[in-house]
Amino acid sequence: MSASTTARTTVVLTAKALLLDMDGTLVNSDAVVERCWREWAVAHGLDPQEALKVVHGRQGYATMAILLPERPMEQNHAENAEMLARETADTDGVVPIEGAPEFMAAIADLQHALVTSADATLAGARMTAAGLPMPRVRVTAESVGASKPDPEGFLKGAAELGVDPADCIVFEDSAAGIAAGQAAGMRVVGIGPRASAHAPTALVPDLRSVRVDATPDGTLRLTLSTAA
Repeated sequence: MSASTTARTTVVLTAKALLLDMDGTLVNSDAVVERCWREWAVAHGLDPQEALKVVHGRQGYATMAILLPERPMEQNHAENAEMLARETADTDGVVPIEGAPEFMAAIADLQHALVTSADATLAGARMTAAGLPMPRVRVTAESVGASKPDPEGFLKGAAELGVDPADCIVFEDSAAGIAAGQAAGMRVVGIGPRASAHAPTALVPDLRSVRVDATPDGTLRLTLSTAA
């Protein structure tokens, strides 16, 4: 095997339901996120590169609280509302993660939910821009009192599906999201390079490396082609 060849291995997991993050997992919205947050960071005298290290996976107000810890939280919530409006209006460069259309088609009739830090309007805009169907069950920013890495969103998704948390598998790309899934007592499939440093249960480069089959008793069998 040459040094440039990546070894692959197959991992099989079973579950009763899948809980799916959106940004970085189903939808590549990095271009928009980075545009908006770079501008915000510069306007507040912050290093944009440092800001971008913490924005992924969290609700905006939680990111602001980390970057400006002395600022009143009500100001973070107010600016987050403005940020959400800007991000919703900007879908330039929003595309599906590789394999996402086929993955969503494969699980259309299976137990799954969207669990995202975006609000319902932003989630709708990005899923539409990426050409992906919106899951029937979804937990958005309005549905929870705490942002990832708090497990509330994933626990609520499991409850709405009527599935025990231990029987759920989370799909996530960010440190905050992976931590939230683990805190919920769930296994986590990490998607893409951002996930690699945060010890998910299994790691795949994108959704082309995931196959989902349903058994007669409703169990979901995931076959993952992962980096060894």
